[in-house]
Amino acid sequence: MFKALKEKLFSARKKLENSLEEAKPEIAVIPDAAVDADILPESVSTPASLESERKSAPKFTEKLVSFVRDREFIISEKDIHDILDELEMGLLESDVAFSVTEEILSHIKSDLSGSKRKIGTSVDSIVRSALADALLGVLGEGVDIVSYIKEHDRPVKILFTGVNGTGKTTSIAKVAKFLQNNGFSVVLGAGDTFRAGAIEQIDVHGQRLGIKVIQHQEGSDPTAVLFDTVEYARAHQIDVVLGDTAGRFHNRANLMNQLAKIRRVIKPDLIVYVDEAVAGNDAVIRAEEFSKSVGIDAVMLTKVDMDPKGGAAISIAHAVGKPLLFIGTGQAYEDVMAFNPSAVVADLLGDA
Repeated sequence: MFKALKEKLFSARKKLENSLEEAKPEIAVIPDAAVDADILPESVSTPASLESERKSAPKFTEKLVSFVRDREFIISEKDIHDILDELEMGLLESDVAFSVTEEILSHIKSDLSGSKRKIGTSVDSIVRSALADALLGVLGEGVDIVSYIKEHDRPVKILFTGVNGTGKTTSIAKVAKFLQNNGFSVVLGAGDTFRAGAIEQIDVHGQRLGIKVIQHQEGSDPTAVLFDTVEYARAHQIDVVLGDTAGRFHNRANLMNQLAKIRRVIKPDLIVYVDEAVAGNDAVIRAEEFSKSVGIDAVMLTKVDMDPKGGAAISIAHAVGKPLLFIGTGQAYEDVMAFNPSAVVADLLGDA
């Protein structure tokens, strides 16, 4: 996933490593033979405090080696300035939102610039740690949905919303399969009574997965459908209710009011906003608008497998201040992943 972003980060990582290697002061290497014989190369400069021991103390070499290892060097802003400028362009070209790009760069600069590092510390570990901390800072901690469901009263009510054509209904089916695989019982609510064929679509998914779908006729009140779905779950001790809703844009007042009504009546535990990763910054902007209009608790991105850039996945959680819950990675029901920030960062900072 995210090939372009991964390549940009890999390039910046290697250039930062090279820059910090060049910035480190040179320390003469003490040959093993010299250590064994307590003999020092003439090129090694020693402080006055150790000079008197050079002629008398049998363990002088051991002390000097310890002294060298304990020395520090300071990373200056000029060591990383040009590379951060290049990284900024790389992040923006990968559709990372501007505000998120600024946050990442600020974190790296704060972590590295002016900091003291032990000479013996691996430069690779210094750079990787700085990049990882910056990325995790914008991705957040995420949500363990399995633990979340186990810790909440049943049924846990999850409502899905978003714009038209982003694969919301199919995503609900994928999440249903994921929850089944984790031992939970599920019921689906066909709350999209507005779009032609939407009820039939979710009904087909339910039949394939062996999951009950609560539905009314097309054009009926979606609040009533989802209310009945919750009541069915309570009566049959179902663990999770997954509610579909009609796709809508934030500027459609009637549909947004309808969604607000559903929220008041159903009182969902989670409202999940669904959009496409390939939409890039548009997905981030739409998520922000939905969050302001009706409120969302988490985000699911579809078509992540088709998005080489990765900017939306990196940006959206930070932009709306809500976790990225799931990502869709293909067409099959199994092609869905609970989003794990640490795993994604490890993948992004692996070899390109």
